[in-house]
Amino acid sequence: MDATILTPAQQHLLKLFSFDRSDSYAREIQEVLMRHFQKKLDEESDFLWDAGVLNQERLDDIKNEDLHAKD
Repeated sequence: MDATILTPAQQHLLKLFSFDRSDSYAREIQEVLMRHFQKKLDEESDFLWDAGVLNQERLDDIKNEDLHAKD
């Protein structure tokens, strides 16, 4: 069996979670991470929209795609 190597971010999160093991703390960390990645997604989406890569027509196409289907 191969050993799993954790990334520095994963190692840091494990250390962070070791201090407080409550469910409310875990939910709080999850909320912070969710807001962080949502902000990054919004920024990238805005960039693609402003660059003309993304538009309403493309969003409508994506809405109807099966993004889990393998080519």
